[in-house]
Amino acid sequence: MSSPVAFAVAAHPDDIEFLMAGTLLLLKEAGYETHYMTISSGSCGSLSYPADEIRKIRKKESEEAAKILGAHYHPSIGDDLEIFYDIQTLRQLSATMREVEPNILLVPSPQDYMEDHTNSCRLAVTAAFTRGMPNFETVPPRTPLTDSQVTVYHALPHGLRDSLRRRIFPGVFIDTSTVHDTKIKALAAHQSQQEWLDKSQNMNAYLKTSEEFSREIAKMSGAFEHAEGWRRHIHYGFCEEDSDPLREALKDKWKLNEQYEAELEGNHG
Repeated sequence: MSSPVAFAVAAHPDDIEFLMAGTLLLLKEAGYETHYMTISSGSCGSLSYPADEIRKIRKKESEEAAKILGAHYHPSIGDDLEIFYDIQTLRQLSATMREVEPNILLVPSPQDYMEDHTNSCRLAVTAAFTRGMPNFETVPPRTPLTDSQVTVYHALPHGLRDSLRRRIFPGVFIDTSTVHDTKIKALAAHQSQQEWLDKSQNMNAYLKTSEEFSREIAKMSGAFEHAEGWRRHIHYGFCEEDSDPLREALKDKWKLNEQYEAELEGNHG
C-alpha cells in the first residue's frame, strides 16, 4: 500500500519555510510522502543580482531547503509579481497536482498582504478542484485522477494579519516544537534573502522573524512553545464533509481553536 501524500504549494521561495514547514515535517514523520513547490522563481528578490542570476540562486536554495525538509522538490512555473489567476498558470499547476495526487494540500491564506500570495492560494485550490475533470487540459497533458480525495488546509498569512491589518486566527494549532530547529535550518538555506527582506520589508534578521511568528501562534494556542496554524477549506468538490486527515495524522500535535469553531457553528446557525 502506497504512503499518503502531502503537498505544500506557496508563492515564493522561503514562504513554505515561514508558515508551513513544521507541519510538513511532522507529516513526513507520520508516514506521509511530502512534496514542495513555489509557483514563483523569486526573480525580484534581490537588490544585488539581475533576475536571471537570482532565479538560479533561489532555485538552488529551494532545492536545498526541500532536501532538509525531506520533501520532493517541484520547479517553479512563473516569476515574482507575475502570479496571476490565469489559464496558462492554472494548466501548468494542475498538471503538477495530478502528478503529485495529494491527500493533504497545504496552501497560503486566502487573505494576505500581497497578491502573489492570495493568487497562489486561488490557483492551488482550483488546480486541486480540476484534478478529476477530463475536459480540463493541463500543460503538459496529464490524465485526470478518478475517485481522488484531497483535503485543503490554509496557512496563516505573513504577519498573521490580512491586508487591512485585521488579525487572522487559525481553526487548529499544530505543535511544531519538536521540528522547529529543522524548520529554521530549512529557512536558513535561503541565504540570499537576508539583505532583501531587511531592506524591502523591514524583516531584519528574518530567521528571528520566523521565530517570532511561531511563538506568537503558539501563544494563541495556550499550549505549545512553537506552532503553526491552519484553517480547513470547505469540502465541496474536494473530499467528504468530515475528512480531516491532518487531525488524524497529527492527533498528538493538534489542538482545536474552540473560539474559531464556535464562530463557525454560529455562522451555520
